Amino acid sequence: MASSSHLMVKREGGGGGGEKEEEEDETLEELEGFDDFTLASSWERFISEIEAVCRLWLVDGPKNLMEKSAEHVGSRKNLYKVKCELKHGIKLYCMEYYFKASRNGKAAHWDDDLHDLQLSFGVAEFLVIAPLSASGVVLDAPESSKLLSAVAIALSNCGSNWPAFVPVHDPSRKAYIGIQNMGTIFTRRFDGDRIGSQVPIRLMHLEGLYELFVSKFALYSVDFSTSCFKVHFTMKLTYRTPPYDYDDDIESEEREVKEPGRGTDGLNLVKTQWDDDCPWTEWYSAEDPVKGFELIAVWSSRMFEGSLEMAELENASSFDADKWLVYPIVSPNMLDDSVGKFVGFASQLHLLIGALDTSFEAQFLEDFLSAENPGSDNSKSSTAIPPPTVLDRVLKELFHDGIQGSDSVELENKYSRSIKGAPLDSLFAQFCLHSLWFGSCNIRAIAFLWIEFVREVRWCWEESQPLPRMSINSNIDLSTCLIHQKLQMLAICIRKKNLFNHQNCTENKDRNPSDSKVGFQVDLHKEPMDDKSNSYDSSLRSDWQHDPKQTGISLSMDPKNAMPSANLQPVDQVRRGSAGVVGSMMLLNSFQEMHAPYTQDAPIMTEDMHEERLHAVEAFGDAFSVSGQLERDILSSDMSAFKAANPGAAFEDFIRWHSPRDWEDDEMEDKSRDDMSWPPHGKLSQRMSEHGNSWRQIWNDSPALPVSEQKVLLDPIREGEKVLHYLETLRPHQLLEQMVCTAFRASADTLNLTAYGDYKHMKTKLSQLYLTLASTLKPLQAKHWPNKAELIGDLKQLCLVFEHIEKLVILAASIHRKLLKAPRLSEAIFSDYFNFYLPKMGTCLASICYDKEFDTKQQVMVHERDAVGSLFPPPTANQSWRKVLSMGNLLNGHEPIVREIIFSVYDRVSSGHYGSNTPMTTTEEIETHRMYICGTSNDLRVALSVTSWD
Repeated sequence: MASSSHLMVKREGGGGGGEKEEEEDETLEELEGFDDFTLASSWERFISEIEAVCRLWLVDGPKNLMEKSAEHVGSRKNLYKVKCELKHGIKLYCMEYYFKASRNGKAAHWDDDLHDLQLSFGVAEFLVIAPLSASGVVLDAPESSKLLSAVAIALSNCGSNWPAFVPVHDPSRKAYIGIQNMGTIFTRRFDGDRIGSQVPIRLMHLEGLYELFVSKFALYSVDFSTSCFKVHFTMKLTYRTPPYDYDDDIESEEREVKEPGRGTDGLNLVKTQWDDDCPWTEWYSAEDPVKGFELIAVWSSRMFEGSLEMAELENASSFDADKWLVYPIVSPNMLDDSVGKFVGFASQLHLLIGALDTSFEAQFLEDFLSAENPGSDNSKSSTAIPPPTVLDRVLKELFHDGIQGSDSVELENKYSRSIKGAPLDSLFAQFCLHSLWFGSCNIRAIAFLWIEFVREVRWCWEESQPLPRMSINSNIDLSTCLIHQKLQMLAICIRKKNLFNHQNCTENKDRNPSDSKVGFQVDLHKEPMDDKSNSYDSSLRSDWQHDPKQTGISLSMDPKNAMPSANLQPVDQVRRGSAGVVGSMMLLNSFQEMHAPYTQDAPIMTEDMHEERLHAVEAFGDAFSVSGQLERDILSSDMSAFKAANPGAAFEDFIRWHSPRDWEDDEMEDKSRDDMSWPPHGKLSQRMSEHGNSWRQIWNDSPALPVSEQKVLLDPIREGEKVLHYLETLRPHQLLEQMVCTAFRASADTLNLTAYGDYKHMKTKLSQLYLTLASTLKPLQAKHWPNKAELIGDLKQLCLVFEHIEKLVILAASIHRKLLKAPRLSEAIFSDYFNFYLPKMGTCLASICYDKEFDTKQQVMVHERDAVGSLFPPPTANQSWRKVLSMGNLLNGHEPIVREIIFSVYDRVSSGHYGSNTPMTTTEEIETHRMYICGTSNDLRVALSVTSWD
């Protein structure tokens, strides 16, 4: 008021000194100014901003925050966070609120879904405030205390019990300080730090760690009895399987691989690979996707009262732990789709698709080998042809080392035949697999290999050598690709050519049943060719052979001089083309044994030959005349051969042998008679007895000729040359189309041979792969492609799908063989990874960003612990010196890579405790001290939380 009066006096004193008055006013304000505490300071505004943000988060709650801007925290399923940027002075800070989506009780100590701070300090939801800087931590101690105080005041004003943390010190130390207001009585303080250098020996053992924890509260003046500390304890030990040491295996096997009569110079120290006995190892060696296993042994919460008990626990066996958990360490290449990262069937099939795309640029395969080839725009490395030594090795493996093909399909997937390719063990399938690895699988290398391949096939034909890796039966599988059918036809022609050559040398010799060992294709039990005929009944024929009475033939004691009961004249004719006697069957018109003739096989046809036949039907307009003529020729050949082998035979005799169902025995025969009537009682079936029956007409027109004198139904020379002409003039795109189908099928069949136990997910996925291959490759069978670019894109996409399945098969094989004695556990582990990998198995060509890490753990049953423990073999002599053991809790001589311990002490709080003015109506037990310890001999991290009464 004095200053105001003084100013009023000055203003009333005159009007000429205005400028002087203003100067005096400024001087008075400077000398007599005061602070206005009604205005908030920057510190108070900072607290107010924190409080406003916290109130907003409290009001929204977890559910609304998740719908707004909450972010999922890493791979944790139940943890989210929201953040807000704050400014104090010239510094920027970031405050983050971590919360759980659902609050289903208190989390377990060793829950994998816990955040690092949740595990360290035993909190649920919490705040973290840190500067927006490169380090992200507060390096100044006063600043960190001031920052933590601001958050604590704001949370207190909000009435929130959220704990708040501030990162301090160097980022590598992972150090935090924190505080939590637990009402009007209790305050909880947090402090965590890490020793990154050599850990004191005392703190390497459980006894020293126990004493470290006890020292945090034993010196305080609290109502604890110093003679008894009831400390709660839980521990988690993590073991990692040692790396596989091939040197040790080689040293142990030196005596076995040493050549006889030589010294150490004769040792063959060849390192074996993990997949040496896997089906794909013939073509490539795969990286072991399972780099090892991590085993977690957990001791549940226990109570200890002295350090001696801790020493005993340190010496206890890990097999005594309450729980075992295990999970595989999977190679990151499983999730990497980068070109060149994975080399297997899928990568080579992708190259084959490129060759297919290029195959349309020339009319003949030889054009790709000429210097003027217009399609050779690629670099020399991509169109290179392997040296002659590689070619010789491939041809040797295909032809000279090849085994005869088998008809076994026991291990074949039931959907494999839906792909129009060639069987895995066949010659063409093996050619396709070799082509995948021949050079860079470019069109020039494939053309070069195919030309040499056909030359070897022609050599087999000209030298009458059997084709290797081809089935030994006389049927052509029309479900396979045309090239395989042609090779089947050629193999049959080679065999028939050899048989006919042999027949010409022996046709004038009499044959007895023992002569049937010659190389002819003999059909002693010929099935009828007419589609109305019934198949041969083996049980009926067997009865005839063992019971001659059923035929109605009466035989004397001397069969040579025996005469039929009927007054018949013997037939004096030459028997030709007999393959042997048919049991005890006798001819009807003469007392002669029935002989089975050598017969010609039915003409075999490939798919294109059937198509030509259909085209002929369409051209002539009479399907019956064209198709029926072939059956007529076959039946006539069989009848001629039967007549030559059985002189004097009747039409009824042929029916009894060829179609026994068309011969009806007379059931009214009196079987009580001692003498057997002749001829046998019986008759032809109704259809064979009809007037004008075509079979009887053919019988009457057929001369008695053995197969050696008949016109062949299939000319092996002509058909063989036609096959070679097809192979030598095959268009490039026609070859590549069939190669693609066969290569996909053969690659899938190879993977299908992998032993991976009874993994249902893997079996289902392989079956789905076959169906996908069949549907995607079906357009390749068309004469013309409607959209070439689209089909090539689909095939490249198919390669990516194949790569995913191939990786899973290799993973399944690796897990299965490592846990062979624990099938349930191995399948559960694979199922976990399969579900983890499933989103990766998209259908797009682009690589999916997949930065997650697989860490799903499976519990090990008690009876499975020995199998898992075998993954940790005792250290060898080479391994023992590499690391000095410093910690206890050894598992087969291996120390844990990480040891985590939680110590805690509880105290019961009653009314009036610690001088509280507010009487408490209930008694509760609170955790007064908690210490989390994590580390090894070279690293130790400690996090302490203390609850005090303020």
